[in-house]
Amino acid sequence: MDINIDDVKKLKTLTGVGITDAKKALVEANGDFDKALEAMRIKGLAKADKKSAREAKAGVVHAYVHDGRIGVLVEVNCETDFVARTEDFTNFAHDIALHVAASAPSFIKREDISEDALDNEKRLIEEELKNQDKNPEMIQNIMKGKVEKFYQENCLMEQGFIKDPDTSIEQYTKEIIAKLGENIVIRQISRVELGGV
Repeated sequence: MDINIDDVKKLKTLTGVGITDAKKALVEANGDFDKALEAMRIKGLAKADKKSAREAKAGVVHAYVHDGRIGVLVEVNCETDFVARTEDFTNFAHDIALHVAASAPSFIKREDISEDALDNEKRLIEEELKNQDKNPEMIQNIMKGKVEKFYQENCLMEQGFIKDPDTSIEQYTKEIIAKLGENIVIRQISRVELGGV
């Protein structure tokens, strides 16, 4: 089967794999570029999950100021200084800072939320639901849904990426891990807004 060399190059660029792997993926997909890309993403995400156990101590602290009104600092870690200096890694850190400026997450992941904060949120939801004429099972389901929504609105990793709302920050991070071949961790975020409390 003849494989288009432009498709091989394009697949290599999009996934960060070598020419041989890109060509192999296209052969396995019978020349269908979209199928090959999807297969490479799935393989890459599986590898990314394995890499997440590796220690990430290198990286950058990236600063972003939006319109002189919102300032953001993010610490993004990777395994080596070599990767920390790449354009892809720098762009990723910048994207995370942009996202934090726009979406104002309070936490990085749901495990960062204290029991007190979560209990308080549940108490507020219960208060909101207590006068509704619904059976207890339905109220439990509504409660569960509202807690999930709280996570999605307040946890960076669960928010839809501002440049691609269908992709969560967690998915975007896994794609970058797959592309760069190293574990990447968003370690700290800080957002300051002029006149904010």
